[in-house]
Amino acid sequence: MSGPPSPPARHDPYLALRNANYRAFLGGFLPASTGLQMLATALGWEVWNRTHDELLLGYLGLARAIPVVLLVLPAGHLADLRDRRRILISTQSSFAVLCALLALVSGAAAPLWLLFAIVVATGCTRSFHGPARNALLPQLVADRELQNAATWNSGAFQLAALAGPLLAGGLIDLCGGAWPVYATTSALCGIAALQALRLRPAARAGGGGRFSLASMTAGASHLGREKTVLAAIALDLFAVLLGGAAALLPVYQDRLGVGAIGLGALKAAPEVGALLVALVLAHRPPFQRAGPALLLSVAGFGAATIGFGLSTSFPLSLLLLAALGGLDNVSVVIRSVLVQVRTPEQLRGRVSAVNSLFIECSNELGAFESGLVAKLCGAVFSVVSGGVGTIAVVLGIAWLSPEVRRLQRIEPPAG
Repeated sequence: MSGPPSPPARHDPYLALRNANYRAFLGGFLPASTGLQMLATALGWEVWNRTHDELLLGYLGLARAIPVVLLVLPAGHLADLRDRRRILISTQSSFAVLCALLALVSGAAAPLWLLFAIVVATGCTRSFHGPARNALLPQLVADRELQNAATWNSGAFQLAALAGPLLAGGLIDLCGGAWPVYATTSALCGIAALQALRLRPAARAGGGGRFSLASMTAGASHLGREKTVLAAIALDLFAVLLGGAAALLPVYQDRLGVGAIGLGALKAAPEVGALLVALVLAHRPPFQRAGPALLLSVAGFGAATIGFGLSTSFPLSLLLLAALGGLDNVSVVIRSVLVQVRTPEQLRGRVSAVNSLFIECSNELGAFESGLVAKLCGAVFSVVSGGVGTIAVVLGIAWLSPEVRRLQRIEPPAG
């Protein structure tokens, strides 16, 4: 007679952090992410301070999004063909150079078109940076560490997104301009380019063949077969596209009567909520009902967006932004793990590129949409209507994609 079943293994919330290789990855990821968050804050502040034009804030997002749209397919294929570590180092070095140029342009009060031209160049760099960075993670950690690593990755990003705007706001307030922020970002990205990473012997890229239209679109074809992953990405795409309140925070800075430090606090508030949620997720076992959690978190994101759009209280706005960020992070972790677990190694660069197109680009296109609607109908209408649209998208995805409603544990597909 067999004995009683053994108890389940105890969940280790620090599993990935015990891996020295993953800690080295975080050592580059954290300063680079912090710098790029500072950069985004400073660019928004400078464009608004020089023009007070909501539409130009939208154009700023468009300047970063267009290169991603144009370069996403070759960038993803390159991440499957070449050493992802070298691509990562090259893109971080490129960010360092471009931010140094931004510091010179801003300090000299050069024409705004020149600043936008450099922003376009940073968008080109992002096109290659995102797929290589995201596809590299499974090559650095063991399969059993992947979900925990994705959670800590999210937490590190939220920490950077929290510190970056606060540091940028403080530097702008202290120095009276954005150029010190650009210079600091240049230094942080330069530090990140020095990271040394080792690939797991059993997890090296399988090679993506030669460049061709069919090979470059293989990631999109794979997502077409993975209905659950595609639905999760589409859900986040439309939620971010419609709920783009972040682009209008410089406008709400004036509406709420706060200065540059207040703007930094507004930008940091979602990351406070997201960081707290990341810590909670790291200390709990993997999701048992991932699909319902995904749908509810995005719906909550939409509701918090509506509340923020209507708020005229600075403390309440901070609280709603924190709730918005925490709920968004639940969907980020679920989607990130789904993409990694259900993608073959040889396609991870291309699938990550498509994911970047949907997710990273949606932030910038969402900024343009928010700026355009705010220009035509006002900032409050733009934010509130975006939140309403987000909830409508959740209802649509829940109805059209029963796979998402039924998703329980995030595991590789059978067979």
